[in-house]
Amino acid sequence: MPKFESLSTRVLVALIAIPIILWLTMLGGYFFFFLIAIISSLTLYEFYGLAEAKGAAPLKTLGLIAGVIINAAFVYERFQVDIYQFILNHFGIHLAMFSQHQLLTVVLLKLLLLTMLVELFRTKGSPIINIATTISGVMIVSLCFGTLIFLRELFPYGFPVYKFFAIGYADDLQLAQINRWGGYTVIAVFASIWMCDTAAYFGGKTFGKHKFFVRVSPNKTWEGAVFGFIFSMLTMVTAKILVLGYLTFQHAIVLGVLIGVFGQLGDLIESRFKRDAGVKDSSSLIPGHGGVYDRFDSLVYISPIVYLYIDFVVLS
Repeated sequence: MPKFESLSTRVLVALIAIPIILWLTMLGGYFFFFLIAIISSLTLYEFYGLAEAKGAAPLKTLGLIAGVIINAAFVYERFQVDIYQFILNHFGIHLAMFSQHQLLTVVLLKLLLLTMLVELFRTKGSPIINIATTISGVMIVSLCFGTLIFLRELFPYGFPVYKFFAIGYADDLQLAQINRWGGYTVIAVFASIWMCDTAAYFGGKTFGKHKFFVRVSPNKTWEGAVFGFIFSMLTMVTAKILVLGYLTFQHAIVLGVLIGVFGQLGDLIESRFKRDAGVKDSSSLIPGHGGVYDRFDSLVYISPIVYLYIDFVVLS
């Protein structure tokens, strides 16, 4: 009976959370940034909790602030345009601003230097371990989640219109289509990960006989991994047919393969962290699901890979 109660809780939470996530993803822009910034911050906080369970003392406040700024760097081009136009229109001033890459570089360097400086005067734990966990948390969580924001922002700000439309510029209807493609692309990534996880779970429960990675996750099987891999590809191909007209079937299959392989590796990486810390879940924040990191572990790892493939291969 407790298993069914847990399943009911998981389903109820999913029924509430998933529509909100999909809605904010389709809205894009600052709405999507705030969604990812919240998920990223909660995940980073849980990552630091795992580090503390191993005796580290990361600079959580500094890391969380830096993480949000790094997330913001990936929506900075939109912010830059809006602020520049506002200042120009209301005050007639041409404002000089950092480029996106300059902002990201400055934040990362300041985080590194500040962390070392604080640890110089701090007396809690090992400075080497504290610096390592503070910086690695921001790089693993905040930077990787930032690339998901970058992926969503590619479509209104980096989409090569001339490759997909007959004329060299896009009218309002075409721009709206491009923006929808951005939302659908991110949703397709979500759906592929969710379908991969679900298929791997039920496929492993039904047909699983050969253990996959006992040292890290004793319950996972090769059969479950194969089911997850197949359904990840099928989901991306289905998304291509239904809503992602800019993708070729070849690109859709490759994306499905990337998500099916590296998404499951991301799940194993977080399992390795939890096993090292001696905990079952990264937290108990989400009823029936564990922590935020538990729900988005695959997304943390796969986001940079999908972004790089779409930006430098599909849209190049």
